[in-house]
Amino acid sequence: MKWSPSRTVLAAAVAVVAFAGAVHVGVDLSPASANAASPAVAATNATAAPAVVAPSARVALPDFSALVEQVGPAVVNISVTSVDRNARGGIQIDENDPMYEFFRRFGIPVPGAPGGPNAAPRVQQGVGSGFIVSADGYILTNAHVVDGATEVTVKLNDKREFKAKVIGLDKRTDVALVKIEAGGLPVLKTGDTEKTKVGEWVIAVGSPFGFENTVTAGIVSAKARRLPDENFVPFIQTDVAINPGNSGGPLFNLSGEVIGINSQIYSRSGGFMGISFAIPIDVALKVKDQLQQFGKVQRGKLGVGFQPLDKDLAEALGLDKPQGALVREVESGGPADKAGVQQGDVIQQVDGIRVEDAGDLPRAIGERRPGDTVKLRIWRDKKARDISVKLVEMPSDVASAEEPAKGKEAAPAGKLGLSVRPLTGNESQRLDLPGGLLVEQSSGAAQRAGIRQGDVVLAVGNTAVNSIEQLRKAVDAAGNRVPLLVQRGGSRQYVVVRVG
Repeated sequence: MKWSPSRTVLAAAVAVVAFAGAVHVGVDLSPASANAASPAVAATNATAAPAVVAPSARVALPDFSALVEQVGPAVVNISVTSVDRNARGGIQIDENDPMYEFFRRFGIPVPGAPGGPNAAPRVQQGVGSGFIVSADGYILTNAHVVDGATEVTVKLNDKREFKAKVIGLDKRTDVALVKIEAGGLPVLKTGDTEKTKVGEWVIAVGSPFGFENTVTAGIVSAKARRLPDENFVPFIQTDVAINPGNSGGPLFNLSGEVIGINSQIYSRSGGFMGISFAIPIDVALKVKDQLQQFGKVQRGKLGVGFQPLDKDLAEALGLDKPQGALVREVESGGPADKAGVQQGDVIQQVDGIRVEDAGDLPRAIGERRPGDTVKLRIWRDKKARDISVKLVEMPSDVASAEEPAKGKEAAPAGKLGLSVRPLTGNESQRLDLPGGLLVEQSSGAAQRAGIRQGDVVLAVGNTAVNSIEQLRKAVDAAGNRVPLLVQRGGSRQYVVVRVG
């Protein structure tokens, strides 16, 4: 575990500066001023519209002192120890040994040094934050704070220290639950993330760089942010100063309620640059309940690959607007396949709840338990229909397919500008595909759409294509916007080709 367990993502910096002050606007209404006016001016004033006097206005920043005093006792410092056991034993040479310089000068790995032969186990220290969610010692923090730790120590606000046990962690949401043996502990109130408003004041309490009980403040910058490779968390974005060591600490509203767990920052340097992300507390509490009950999180699995809709795809599929998740592949024998879901379907609702964006689907399904049955509202062949699917448990790993190989004897496919050929038996077996058309050359409309040599065309809409003739017929029936399902490497995606 490294010293700085806060996760960072490369991004451009955004500077935010807030100003508060007084503004005075008005007119001189003193008696001296009134007496000094000439009769002509007085007569004019008698008929003129009355002056509008603006009262003095002062915009004041909130005082967080009472809030910090209230919530501080339930925020904890978490210290972790981990050991690298990849190499150990044998000869050890330290920096004071004359042979150390010999090995170093000639580029020979130093025995016993990190990365060298016979390297001894290396102890690593880390620090993070957390907060108490039950009086009997359950504490929430980030998964990346305690992941791989051999020893976890929790220090309370009153300086008491406890050895902690990791009950469980969930890397997908970056939430972990730890337990200390203590009673009568102070507990924080949790708020309603849905009621949180963009622009409202929030504060963070934690241990940045190991400085315990540090308080920083800012505002909510945005809600429901989706980050790359983060499908299960609609993050709260803030401009609260978050640094390594703040990870796992609480984000409070002005009512003293926890609305999030500080988790990530966008940064060039690894330090705070004005953009921070917190896990909504409602997401964290659902994970906490499962970790406490089962020691792990059990999520439902639908068994589809999907992608967002854009305007062109929506129009090609007969939709009024790009709302929903477009199914680009269906796992053979999976829950969706057994229920009759097809590639090219658009999932618009899950149990009556709208799927506004494709990113809503993983969370909607992931919040269901294995064995649950969900009702999907799908769009197929320009009309809506309902399908019930019984979910299975989501595995931890996802396999990927190999890169398609090139072939020979390609044939053109008309107005798309594609030169394609059917997959050979060996290619189908290697790619684990029942069929498809390998792109030998791309030009014209297909090239402009981003299709390139080596791609495999699997379908037009939800119509599978395994021959040149099938492709031509499906393209002719699609009109001027042709939705092609294309596989490239280990991923599939629908691409709209504009023709004519």
